[in-house]
Amino acid sequence: MDSLAATPGTGPATSPLPVIRPVRVPRTVRGLPADRAVVLGILNVTPDSFSDGGRYATTDDAIGHGLRMHYGGADVIDVGGESTRPNARDVPVEEELARVLPVVAALVKAGALVSIDTMHAETARQALDAGAAIVNDISGAGHEEAMPALIAERGVPYILTHRRGTAATMGGLAEYDDVVADVVRELTGLRDRFVAAGVDAGQIILDPGLGFAKTDEQNWAILQDLDAFTGLGHRVLVGASRKRFLGTLLTSAGRTAAPVERDHASLAVATLAAAAGAWGVRVHDPAATLDAVKVAAAAARRP
Repeated sequence: MDSLAATPGTGPATSPLPVIRPVRVPRTVRGLPADRAVVLGILNVTPDSFSDGGRYATTDDAIGHGLRMHYGGADVIDVGGESTRPNARDVPVEEELARVLPVVAALVKAGALVSIDTMHAETARQALDAGAAIVNDISGAGHEEAMPALIAERGVPYILTHRRGTAATMGGLAEYDDVVADVVRELTGLRDRFVAAGVDAGQIILDPGLGFAKTDEQNWAILQDLDAFTGLGHRVLVGASRKRFLGTLLTSAGRTAAPVERDHASLAVATLAAAAGAWGVRVHDPAATLDAVKVAAAAARRP
């Protein structure tokens, strides 16, 4: 199994990719659609997220926005209590729990399917106890030691994201011999750690981690070669919504587009990802994205 302890960017460029055996992937998770990409609506219960920090920081505001996304067609509401933007401060588990647990419980009570966006095993455990059905962990190789055992014990879907370093250090770790091959290798090495801990491979959803320890050009390279990820035998999630590389693309008169000005570009990426075979897309505007992924699915169907 490839080790992720090696210095990023080192090693021969000709290192062979690991041999991947396709895994049995469930077609649905508690009723999720199997005929189009799944739409995850982003719910940041934080004061400092890059795109909407503070808008839904109170419990009532967060529940209200989550319900609007749910009734607007989002398949999953992805609830997070800690910003994952570059240089975001670490949030103590107790504070994260206070932010997310009431929101998770209220949304589950309303009939929403909820995923918990957390890097902490204790937060994941308590959110699952409150009714969350999926764990979305962007910590990459820095996952907590308790996380694999928890996922194996609970048998829930687990979104395994590629990231090098931490929020404070990932910006300096974007050196790759070949970004697609290296991310595939590191993700599958991580996958093997979880399988070795007893996690069924079919539980694992892979996220190539756009924006996490990757330059703008590297993000585009991954999007241009999503087949390298969808061909691994796992479901694949793409999260590009409002990210900085889209703001750079939309720069006008020397001004980078603000996060809220990136929604049309985010919608375009979600459509392309769905057309390329992504299992799901994680977005800020689930209602418009639902229409887009339905179009992508219809265009892909043969008469």
